Amino acid sequence: MNTPARDDDDLRCAEYALGVLDAEERAALEADVTRDPALQRALGAWQQRLAPLAEDVRAIAPPERVWTRIRRDLGFMTPQAAPQRKRWWDSLSVWRWLTIGASIAALVLLGVTFNVLRQPPQAPPTAAVPNEYLVAKIARKDGLVHWTATVDVRRARMVVVPTARATVPANRTTELWLIPPNAKPIALGVFPADQPATITLPPDIVAQMNAQAVLAVSDEPPGGSPTGAPTGAVLATGQMHST
Repeated sequence: MNTPARDDDDLRCAEYALGVLDAEERAALEADVTRDPALQRALGAWQQRLAPLAEDVRAIAPPERVWTRIRRDLGFMTPQAAPQRKRWWDSLSVWRWLTIGASIAALVLLGVTFNVLRQPPQAPPTAAVPNEYLVAKIARKDGLVHWTATVDVRRARMVVVPTARATVPANRTTELWLIPPNAKPIALGVFPADQPATITLPPDIVAQMNAQAVLAVSDEPPGGSPTGAPTGAVLATGQMHST
């Protein structure tokens, strides 16, 4: 007995929301969604159903030493001058101890190498796979979800799917914004309010997307905000979550 096509579509939407489809299957589903309103609603329902799974994940603030190293690596910290040292290379006793130490190190290295060669080869450990997808439910203040957004981090691509009809004047358009923690909104582009849309993301934008960032949709003039910041009303917002 053949499985009904609608069941296959529902399974494809579930696998898409879970992030288990390969690139060709994801692209095929995204193309089908633009032509099939029922498939569009099924995909939105699965994304809305799976997004809360990551809501209990707590954000962990990095320790201060991480920010210190980042500032140092970026050149924001002035390196301190190293204190001058005495000329130890003129000491004969130092050279004698260095020679003895080098000999001991060579013997130890030889022993370790011999033991390694005697051991049977082991299978390489399996590397941990990082979260490759971020999702967000973009909702009004009253809780009504207007859009769901899924970010494919590895492919630097976002898919926005409408889940409820948004009222936008004919001479206005919807624009999507990324709001990183303690930072200004970043324009991601305009998109149709009532149709699925795929947005390609630059690497510097993907680097700022995490579970602490927020997506927002504003009401803007045709072509988007002329100022680089939201100028119209904010229609909906949503916290990003990792899957």
